[in-house]
Amino acid sequence: MSTTTQQAEPSGPTPRLAVLGTGVMGETVLAGALRAGWPASEVVATVRRPERGEELHERHGVTTTTDNGEAVRGAGLVVVAVKPKDVAALLAQVSEHLGEGAVVVSVVVGLTTRFYEDRLPAGTSVVRVMPNTPSVIGAGVSAVSGGSAASDDDVTLVERLLGQTGLVVRVAEKDQDAVGALSGSGPAYVFYVVDALAEAGVLLGLTRAVALELATATVLGSARMLDETGEHPVILREKVSSPGGTTVAALRALDEGGVRAAFLSALEAARDRSQELAAALEERS
Repeated sequence: MSTTTQQAEPSGPTPRLAVLGTGVMGETVLAGALRAGWPASEVVATVRRPERGEELHERHGVTTTTDNGEAVRGAGLVVVAVKPKDVAALLAQVSEHLGEGAVVVSVVVGLTTRFYEDRLPAGTSVVRVMPNTPSVIGAGVSAVSGGSAASDDDVTLVERLLGQTGLVVRVAEKDQDAVGALSGSGPAYVFYVVDALAEAGVLLGLTRAVALELATATVLGSARMLDETGEHPVILREKVSSPGGTTVAALRALDEGGVRAAFLSALEAARDRSQELAAALEERS
């Protein structure tokens, strides 16, 4: 798996951007694009309700519409951010309105670039993205894969688009289900661990507020230490684990409880479910 970390500042032209679907992830991409240098005047977003459009215009200054076909006219970059079950119908709406050379970006979990290519004009460039929820605060991870017609420049453009949402990595599309299982669903695992640590702290006599504060700060600090030192987690773990000490006893209990094996099973289950859902959508549409 090859990876590319994107720089914060974009360079080169910023084509007109259409964001189709403005739920949490759609608005996250929209806001990230504005921070990355896309002028609000060159961004259009689609909404289901006019009041949602007014909210987005007031917050971001972008144009909004309820018409997906209208939104993609003249757009050089089109982000699809609707629910998986709605993608096929949306592509049918916009296919004839896409301009030549437009790059279509999917932030929809599970769906392959082939799914889009089969429903759009021949030769359409499609780039698949697997983001995660911390992208909302600019601390996310987005994995990017180009489809059969996507050029290196097309993928680079998408990496620029996402550069202000956090880390951006380029991966082979065959690895996207694994990425989704790890970083896509990963925030839920971290929240689960923080909750478990806090509950354990309460069991040991701490107040709930203090236990949660300590657990959150510990996870945040440990992640920063991993990132800033560049050391392998095993090395850092060993630095905390004095021979015969309390940490070694705790780690032994985690191993005896099968925690490492449980994480492996969890990621396999997430990957398999992603593949099942994608297959079901392909069959239905």
